[in-house]
Amino acid sequence: MKLVLKTLPLLAILIVATSCSSIKVATDYDKQADFNSYKTFAFYKTGIDKAEISDLDKRRILRAIEAELLAKGFTKSETPDLLISLFTKSTQRVDVYNNAWGYGAWGWGGWGPWGAGFGPGWGWGWNQPTATTSTEGVLYIDLIDANKKELVWQGMGTGYLSQNMDKKEALIKEFVSKILEEYPPQPKQ
Repeated sequence: MKLVLKTLPLLAILIVATSCSSIKVATDYDKQADFNSYKTFAFYKTGIDKAEISDLDKRRILRAIEAELLAKGFTKSETPDLLISLFTKSTQRVDVYNNAWGYGAWGWGGWGPWGAGFGPGWGWGWNQPTATTSTEGVLYIDLIDANKKELVWQGMGTGYLSQNMDKKEALIKEFVSKILEEYPPQPKQ
């Protein structure tokens, strides 16, 4: 039983840590579009300029998108088949953890009439709640038919962002890669 109580907090931290690093992806597309006909692309500056992120992050995202599309056999062109746009949004998430388990927390107090001792009881030890904040970001990548000026595919990636500059570039590449893994769409049988 002691082993279970000791490993439970570690397991909880592990679950939270692994769930924070995952990126959830969703896509939608026009079922009438002929995705095999799209061979070239360009960035849709009007749409990209509206994205509310720093110019540095925009360039990171655009470089990652370009690398992914080139790897898929697309060519960047002045007369493209597809226009690439993006949209971002973020929300601040606050998680409050109460470290007390059950009735009374472990801390100073609990034995004797004045709580003189160490044991179960209310105290100002480990039962203090802690709060953490994290930023959840959403990146939308829109593929627009350049001739029709219609959205034909949209990918959305949701995950937690990092302010650590060393990790930011890798995280952006991971977001873009996970989203564009779903392009071109595979119709479900």
